Amino acid sequence: MKTVGYAAQSQGSELTEFAFERRDLRNNDVEIEILYCGVCHSDLHAVRNDWGGVKYPLIPGHEIVGKVISVGNDVKKYKQGDTVGVGCMVDSCKSCDQCDNNEEQFCREGMVGTYAGKDRETGEMTQGGYSKHVVVREEFVLSIPKSLDLSRVAPLLCAGITTYSPLHKWGIKRGSRVAVVGLGGLGHMAVKNAVAMGADVTVIGRSESKQEDAVELGAQHYLVSTNDDEMKESQSAFDVIIDTVPVKHDLSIYTPLLDIDGALIIVGQVGPVDELNTVPLLMGRRQVAGSLIGGIAETQKMLDFCGENNVLPECEMINIDEINTAYERMEKSDVRYRFVIDMASLDS
Repeated sequence: MKTVGYAAQSQGSELTEFAFERRDLRNNDVEIEILYCGVCHSDLHAVRNDWGGVKYPLIPGHEIVGKVISVGNDVKKYKQGDTVGVGCMVDSCKSCDQCDNNEEQFCREGMVGTYAGKDRETGEMTQGGYSKHVVVREEFVLSIPKSLDLSRVAPLLCAGITTYSPLHKWGIKRGSRVAVVGLGGLGHMAVKNAVAMGADVTVIGRSESKQEDAVELGAQHYLVSTNDDEMKESQSAFDVIIDTVPVKHDLSIYTPLLDIDGALIIVGQVGPVDELNTVPLLMGRRQVAGSLIGGIAETQKMLDFCGENNVLPECEMINIDEINTAYERMEKSDVRYRFVIDMASLDS
């Protein structure tokens, strides 16, 4: 199927309009017309090939909301006209222990990313959601609750599940004490999800500049990490800390804030962190862990949870031809809190 998108033609290049072909519809495929696509910081890393392995041209985008326009002969769950979503992965082996456990993101053979992945049948590189259409295996398509504003749903497919999953896995419930480090695209979703779960939520920032925003998002408290007195008073105050900081940083200032058996969960930084002092870990059976998105079943559970509780990201809508400017602004943290592309702008 011939379609069009916005692609980087080489490492670090700007994105420009690009005509290409999607694969033919297989029996278990769903063909989707994309209505909205979120802009994730991972997209920028991929365009720059910061993590390696990318081939060009590359069409980013793994926060996709759209409408089903056709289905393969064996598809049972979806039909033409359904409103659906696609997140960070579009395939896996579906036969290993992790896939059997509904954690396809940890597939032993490697999940297939929505973009810059390798198609399991053809070996061709997958292309993402900055485009008019996408073809996805049925099992990796998600149902969007009708109660949600479609124009704001897309970032739930990455930022939403990335923060929901560790909160869910670590058993956050009413009365749990949760801290969130960083208040960007991930951080603001961590706050919203934790508040909706009934937790007592604190945002940790380096200054007081985001205190008002934190309160508006539902956080009950704000802690300034550069204030030694505040940090000392907050020792052993949290059951879980969600760390959304996307760069190398010092974890040791946060671990003493955990209560006994508490967990600091990294969802932001991909790569090295500063040397870690293990004393707070040993003296309190505290742990430092990481978390990567969630499986398809958990992602659907997250979407249903957001539908029931009206949890949606704060978004700024852009046209596709504004994407390069959006990348520049994203580097400067000049977005509150996620960009979403209106894909109808690709027609104009």
